[in-house]
Amino acid sequence: MAVDPNDHRRLFFGSRHDGLWQSHDAGQSWTPVAGFPHKGLGRPERRTSHGGVSFVAIDPTSGKAGASQRIWAGIADPGGPALYRSDDGGVHWTAVAGPALFAAKGVVDARGVLWVGFASGIGPSDVKTGAVWRYDARGHGRDVTPPAWRAAGAEGGFLGVAVARSAPGTVAVSTIDRYRAGDSLWLSRDDGLHWDDVGARSRRDVSATPFLLHEGKGADFGHWISGLAIDPFDAGHIAYTTGATVYAAQRLPTRNTVDWAPWVRGIEQTAVITMISPTGGAPVVSGFGDLAGFVHDDLDRSPQPTFANPYLSNTNMLDYAGKAPAVIVRSGSLYLDRPRDASLARSEDGGRHWTPLRLPPQGNPPARDDLNGETPITVSADGATIVVAARVPQVTRDRGRTWSPVRGLPPRTRAVSDKVDPAVFYAVDATGGRLLVSRDAGASFAPVAGRGLPRDLTAAQARNRESQSALVAAPDAAGRLWLQVGAALFCSEDAGVSFVPASGGLAIELYGLGKDAVFAIGSRDDVRGIWRSTDRGASWRRIDDATHRWGGRYRVVAGDPRRAGRVYVGTDGRGLFYGDPID
Repeated sequence: MAVDPNDHRRLFFGSRHDGLWQSHDAGQSWTPVAGFPHKGLGRPERRTSHGGVSFVAIDPTSGKAGASQRIWAGIADPGGPALYRSDDGGVHWTAVAGPALFAAKGVVDARGVLWVGFASGIGPSDVKTGAVWRYDARGHGRDVTPPAWRAAGAEGGFLGVAVARSAPGTVAVSTIDRYRAGDSLWLSRDDGLHWDDVGARSRRDVSATPFLLHEGKGADFGHWISGLAIDPFDAGHIAYTTGATVYAAQRLPTRNTVDWAPWVRGIEQTAVITMISPTGGAPVVSGFGDLAGFVHDDLDRSPQPTFANPYLSNTNMLDYAGKAPAVIVRSGSLYLDRPRDASLARSEDGGRHWTPLRLPPQGNPPARDDLNGETPITVSADGATIVVAARVPQVTRDRGRTWSPVRGLPPRTRAVSDKVDPAVFYAVDATGGRLLVSRDAGASFAPVAGRGLPRDLTAAQARNRESQSALVAAPDAAGRLWLQVGAALFCSEDAGVSFVPASGGLAIELYGLGKDAVFAIGSRDDVRGIWRSTDRGASWRRIDDATHRWGGRYRVVAGDPRRAGRVYVGTDGRGLFYGDPID
């Protein structure tokens, strides 16, 4: 979206699917730009997306009678011109020549010069090549791509473009998907005639955000760089976004080292897959996508990385021993090109140090079934027993030195430990429509009545390895069990013999247990939010509001078993939040 610098009530919005739109009343109403040639490709049936109108850039020098006349619009859709220009305020448009790539990002400087970053895709992982072009006010363009980028293989495109309004001719561009050489930032102070690879002479101070050291090899310059900005009043103050944080430099010397530090406080661009709030130790332990996971000793500080040996980029499941909470187990998957011989691990000190767990080969031909990231792991209340949901479920009572098959537990069926009774485990055989219980510390499982549950339990089946368990045991009461089936929630007080409805009119998406409370992401009367129940699901009270939604994309919710009312919410891209009651 762009605001006309000569008429602040005049806005242009480039949509992904429906072309270019405009407003003449500061956004109160919108209409399509009738003369704009690219009407959009429409909304896809599946969960895919086009780039659409990728940018709108307005020339501030073209003001006439209170409104700018020269407007540029980039297109990131296949099958047509990538760049358009209007000289009459958006009434008529002309295609502008350029490379056979998407016009991904563009910005006009104070002189009316347009700078465009071109890319072969819209990112974040589909960009093969790109280019940088400069267009004068008359529409004449020339290729000003950094030569050293071409010499290094011309890998990745340019999705970050910024100009220094206080220093005409100074422009910065950043790469995306430059995997071999690493993404970088290029700076020119002479209108693109010469370029300086700033990334090559940069260092980063992440002492305030140590989570960025999760791989144990130091924070890199950054990946998935798409946002780039130069302070309009200070050409040496520059910031850029990455797939993990926002970096900023306070000065850009022409030589010597450039110092960067995260320009955030309490904001992390991360996706939380799973988390636990144990009955002792750190308040919460998280499992992240791409960043492994963390022990959060101080909820107001960035955590130190500890998820190593093995290092797994994604932590898909965590569990803790209810009566011995220093014992934690995890399973995960590795997307990065790093060797490993285990995707399961056990910690004896609350997640600060880990010991790999390895399953014996299974099947014909024999293979390590646990190395694909699909294998949930569960630990008993006393920490002595571990059950792993392999194709032939396995149990160990000697910290993984020896394993035995579990009788009665279907293949790849996740077990859930009772948090108080170390001899008891539970499981849902969703396809068989049965609730199973083990009373011999995971050696065998047998059906239990499950009166009050629906006959069809397929909706309780995990969709994928990152799905939260539909079955959860209470942290403070033996035999108290909760089960989500579709949007309905049920509670048992007798280890699964009988259940009562516990949704209270709420359509449940996710839920978690805390001290004397149940928390849920759900909807009631078309109101979606975060809810709390203190009467075991009979009634629910909304505890968020319209101004605290964090994008509305939630992955996991959990209560604190030690602190009444506290809730933790893991989001899909906005990090991990916690909340305490104010009344």
